[in-house]
Amino acid sequence: MSNTAKRIIVGGVMVAIAALAALGEYFGIHAVRYLATLVAVGMIVEMIICVVHTPRNVLLQHWKSFGAFLLWLIVVGISAWSVGTRPWIMLLLLMIICCADIGAWFFGRLIGGDKMWERLSANKTWTGQIAGIICGTIASVMYGLLGADVFMPQLLWIGISISLLSQYGDLTASAIKRKMGLKDFGRILPGHGGLLDRFDGWIYALPLIWFVLL
Repeated sequence: MSNTAKRIIVGGVMVAIAALAALGEYFGIHAVRYLATLVAVGMIVEMIICVVHTPRNVLLQHWKSFGAFLLWLIVVGISAWSVGTRPWIMLLLLMIICCADIGAWFFGRLIGGDKMWERLSANKTWTGQIAGIICGTIASVMYGLLGADVFMPQLLWIGISISLLSQYGDLTASAIKRKMGLKDFGRILPGHGGLLDRFDGWIYALPLIWFVLL
């Protein structure tokens, strides 16, 4: 099975899990909060495992970067637990990040163009970033139209901000992987890598949402 096929299948499974979590919320089960927190804890554990297996000389050279990233992941975990009490905000966040990620990946491969930061991520282009922002913003606006049957201008700014932050979260994770000499943080999600590879869009977006809610 090709890597693209695995990516599509696993992506479909993740969408199904998110839908089940939303259904659980409908029946009064705080599934979104528990699921988001479980993913965030998995990201922390994954990072710890990667640090443990990092060569000693690399660890000594970059321990400040690895330590700061791990501490920030704990902030992401706290944010997931807190924002999870507002499940429809969490689902909006997931929808924006997923659409931005898919849009950046698809149009980046389709159109190509100049690389954003080839030293960190060889495949990311400016075309992909712009397409990702557009797709994430469209998803944000559609969320409002489908949920409240009204156009809410503030969702434009939310879509743009979260889409942009999610892509820079991706670049940050790529920088850490480069320093560790890794291609993926893990293998738990075939075609997607590890939890950190798939949910790196949370790195800045989720704490920002938590801060705004506070």
